[in-house]
Amino acid sequence: MSDLFAPYELKGLSLKNRIVMPPMCQYSVDKEDGIPNDWHYVHYVSRAIGGTGFIIVEMTGIHPDGRITNRDTGIWSDSQIEAYRRITDGVHAYGSKIAVQLGHAGRKAVDAEPPVAPSAIPFDANFKTPQALSKKGISELIEAFREGARRAIEAGFDTVEIHGAHGYLIHQFHSPLTNTRDDEYGQDPALFGEQVVKAVREVVPVDMPLIMRISAKEYVEGGYDAAYALDICRRYKNAGVDLFHVSSGGEGPIGSNGGPNAGPAYQVDLAEFIRSELQVPVIAVGRLESFTEAQSIVAEERAELIAVGRGMLSDPYWALHAEEALGSVRNVPKPYERGIWKKG
Repeated sequence: MSDLFAPYELKGLSLKNRIVMPPMCQYSVDKEDGIPNDWHYVHYVSRAIGGTGFIIVEMTGIHPDGRITNRDTGIWSDSQIEAYRRITDGVHAYGSKIAVQLGHAGRKAVDAEPPVAPSAIPFDANFKTPQALSKKGISELIEAFREGARRAIEAGFDTVEIHGAHGYLIHQFHSPLTNTRDDEYGQDPALFGEQVVKAVREVVPVDMPLIMRISAKEYVEGGYDAAYALDICRRYKNAGVDLFHVSSGGEGPIGSNGGPNAGPAYQVDLAEFIRSELQVPVIAVGRLESFTEAQSIVAEERAELIAVGRGMLSDPYWALHAEEALGSVRNVPKPYERGIWKKG
């Protein structure tokens, strides 16, 4: 039986444990040039020192207007590669692996003039009305995803995650609430994402597992359910996705994700559903701060990997503290041994 601290391998990716830090935007690019700075270096490398097996860098814009805000990271230029190389080298030095999440905010790009989307439907009254993408615009963004992945590999990332969740651009193509096009991209809501997956797969080495983050359910009236998401995930698996990072929501107002039922582990059933139906490994996420709960999800084989978001914002050493609490301390850095109980 596996546990939270057992190694995990998928293709050429070897992780020392099953603990993942998921992407969480830092909104800390002070120069607004997309280039990560000292804040990002300390933020990510400290979680590697803290024992996290796999770190996924925040949603990183493949286009300047694809950022949620201008203070987000970007990877649309070769001039940005060096700063990411500094972060990947730092994370690798402490035994962790690292990916970057490639994304485009679509209609939720606050600072874009104008934002773009599948259809000209604003997120709400406080957001700008986006410009519906032309066929040429769609092709250019597919190429931007490809180029973003190329830069990520050059920067030393161990693989990439494509953001297809949380109401951002690829999710906007998925959803009947936001995609009312009358062309093939409206008739086939998985087509844009499938083309992005294939483009990224062309530049990601064969031995690197490609990750896709998906919203497996929407919580607003008229939103899709898990069965609908499963059909989209099946297309992505066939196009080259090896691992699904299963989340939910994003098309409704903040706080609507799961409503009053959004308690600990509220999305794990969705991850387990995708895993069992497609026979693919998954990352489970969603209020998994409890050490024992995270351990049980892996032990019961409901998910291969566990992502801890807010828990790691409050505790960079969540993984070490999980080892301590569960009596399985193995990976404490020597300078920290005096601060962590070590069995034996």
